[in-house]
Amino acid sequence: MKYLLYISLFFVGTAYAQHTNFNTQRNWSLNKKEIMFGIGATQFLGDLGGRDQIGKDYSLADLDLPSTSIGGMIGFRYRFHPYFATTTSLNVGLLKGNDALTNEIIRESRNLHFRSIIVELSHRFEIIILANEKFGARYSLSGHSKKMRETNTQLYLFGGIGVAYFNPKAKYNGSWTALRPLSTEGQGLDGGPEMYSRITATIPLGIGFRVGLNRMWRIGIEATYVKTFSDYIDDVSGEYYDRNILATQVGDDAAYLSNPSTQNSTWFGTGQQRGDEQKDAYFYLNLTFYRNITYKDYAKQRRMNKWKGRYKF
Repeated sequence: MKYLLYISLFFVGTAYAQHTNFNTQRNWSLNKKEIMFGIGATQFLGDLGGRDQIGKDYSLADLDLPSTSIGGMIGFRYRFHPYFATTTSLNVGLLKGNDALTNEIIRESRNLHFRSIIVELSHRFEIIILANEKFGARYSLSGHSKKMRETNTQLYLFGGIGVAYFNPKAKYNGSWTALRPLSTEGQGLDGGPEMYSRITATIPLGIGFRVGLNRMWRIGIEATYVKTFSDYIDDVSGEYYDRNILATQVGDDAAYLSNPSTQNSTWFGTGQQRGDEQKDAYFYLNLTFYRNITYKDYAKQRRMNKWKGRYKF
């Protein structure tokens, strides 16, 4: 009978440990909903700036470290399976590019620059490719708790869709001037292209890694490449428009900012190439924080229920 009692207590303890998901891979169900925060660096991948080479708008090989800026994000993560989750997030950052920061002769001579706020709302699907998740305390047969080391490590890939707002500006006479209203490539003018939209669809792709600080908080890092469907995030895409027409119909600021070249200016005349018409992209690297908003301490609740049952008023 004594051995039967010990065996019974063992199975009861095991069932309780499984219920509380201690030291199992099933504890994902206690981390289904999380609020996510992030802050980090942004990089523009477009016509302006870049490394000392001919530019590639979409390529990480054209990263321009001097033009690194800052961004942040907030999001909601829902994990619906041990290996799958979705995240809806709002990202806000600053993108910059400056031809003066490169030694590639054509870009440097072109002498264009910009900065733009970027506001992106996205929804992504995550695949957890590596997870090691253990937490909680295991209860011994005597009823005393035995603390165990808590672990929550995840490596994941993600991809999704989004929409972003941008508004390129350049400095003129000491002030940052919005470029779209200036029609710097003749947008909306006779013989020029159509006016571009300041809203574009996006496709974010990336990888992330995170670890648990405790049962409620996680910290991690994410690298995200964002493909856009606009070539005007930096206000540069097609050909040079006639500066005289811009000066007459728009203003001197439009004429100057359309073509501020100061050397080799014969390379940048009316009708010559100003941009490469490849769609722009950007990249950000974020330090991320997660706050679990679903976890319930079942062991604590059990103790509370036991206390309420013992002391009734």
